[in-house]
Amino acid sequence: MSIWSRIGEAITSLIARGEQLSSFFLGPKTPPERSVAFTIAVVGLGAKMAKADGQVKTSEVAAFRRVFRISASEEAAAARVFNLARQDIAGFDVYAGRIASMFRDRPRILEDILEGLFHIAMADGHYHENEEGFLRRVAEIFGISEAAFSAIEARQLTGPDSDPWQVLGVSRDAELPEIRKHWRDLIRENHPDVMIARGLPSESITLATARITAINRAWDEIKARNEAA
Repeated sequence: MSIWSRIGEAITSLIARGEQLSSFFLGPKTPPERSVAFTIAVVGLGAKMAKADGQVKTSEVAAFRRVFRISASEEAAAARVFNLARQDIAGFDVYAGRIASMFRDRPRILEDILEGLFHIAMADGHYHENEEGFLRRVAEIFGISEAAFSAIEARQLTGPDSDPWQVLGVSRDAELPEIRKHWRDLIRENHPDVMIARGLPSESITLATARITAINRAWDEIKARNEAA
């Protein structure tokens, strides 16, 4: 049974009891249910992220689909979670708090999720102040440092003002060999197999490609500037 099939069963049970989607997070969970709870929480947080600037745009829904690689047969179940989360009376902080409690001992997973939310926020080409406030609050709940937040933000905010040093999370004063080592470490850490090993569902691994592209672009720019100096 796929993750979406299990989610569909969980939602059907919730609706039958007349409960909100967020109530699924209450009480202890066995490992399989925890996987369902995790996916519901991420989808729910993504739905609320898409609505942060006041309206859910088609481009944001498309970005959500790219992150989760939803097949045609599973789209109805995913859309159901997405729409229920938008209507849930619980705030996004409830979803973020649930995710944080699951992975407090694995902060890299929380950074992965935050980057997915950035991907949705930037899908329409604009970074609204309400979206920034949403993302900063999620980062606070997740316990993500300002430095890590800035690196994720820089990877998403592409353009002439993008800072390659910030993308890699290194100091402008760092020597090129040190930066090269850090770049190689980032590439290794963000390989899809490593991300799966960190606990992310395979549906969300599409983020790895965009992240590695940004990391490589930043390294190429720093190297080119160093050679031209």
